[in-house]
Amino acid sequence: MSKTPPNPSLTTTDLAEILFSSGLQASDHPSAERVRTAIEALSRTCGGDPSACAARVAQEAGDHPDTFAVRMRWALDSVHDAYGDLTTAA
Repeated sequence: MSKTPPNPSLTTTDLAEILFSSGLQASDHPSAERVRTAIEALSRTCGGDPSACAARVAQEAGDHPDTFAVRMRWALDSVHDAYGDLTTAA
């Protein structure tokens, strides 16, 4: 599986929000490939629109503020592990 995001315009934050919205859990210890597969599948489900997943993240943040930061940190770290550094030099 490619280390290229499903949509090259998606940022690390966009991808983390998609992963956050998925059913994967940190306790699953998912591999980088499994993270990429989950992101790709959910990205298709959201119609490629990161704002659809962002709305889910906002809902979860409101419902579970006590665990939001930990889960988002896991999602950000997992995206970095799965895709590497997505920033590009200007």
